[in-house]
Amino acid sequence: MAADKWLIVGLGNPGPVYSHNRHNVGYWCINRLARLHGVPLKARRLAAFGEGSIGGTPVLLAKPRTFVNRSGSAAAALLRNFKIERGNMLVVCDDLDLPAGKLRLRPGGGHGGQKGLRSIIAAVGSGDFPRLRIGIGRPLVDGQPSWEPDMVADYVLSDPTPEEAEAMQAAVIQGTEAVEAVLGEGLESAMNRYNR
Repeated sequence: MAADKWLIVGLGNPGPVYSHNRHNVGYWCINRLARLHGVPLKARRLAAFGEGSIGGTPVLLAKPRTFVNRSGSAAAALLRNFKIERGNMLVVCDDLDLPAGKLRLRPGGGHGGQKGLRSIIAAVGSGDFPRLRIGIGRPLVDGQPSWEPDMVADYVLSDPTPEEAEAMQAAVIQGTEAVEAVLGEGLESAMNRYNR
């Protein structure tokens, strides 16, 4: 096992129709990391991915192409094929329960209703891997947050308002810095800095 290599997985849905959706904020982070660190991403069947290094740490940057709800098959295949430890997989995804633009870095845990995380946990057999959640907020009905499945589905698969987009773009910049911090100085230190 290459203990020092990291797999950074950003969740989203493939294709131009989805590219600006709230649900694709994980993809945005991977795109930014790839640009900043000169890692070209090549589209394969299960994922678009590329190898490189960030601050001297070897990384595999990946965007599953399986749609968010089935991200697990891509993540599990990449871990297996590149012989990366599960604990060295950092998943970047959207989160309905955080305000738009807020970050939450965690060492592991459940899926919290995030279907991409649920799929990955099921596929790799454990929630024992770090994740960076980027807040997209919940849809509001008469000023109140909604948990109604159809409302939520329409919301995550739509583009943010200009104000939200601004908050989310700022979060993507911070999110890429948080990923760099995890790789450079460790999860604990990165959590102290970015979970504010």
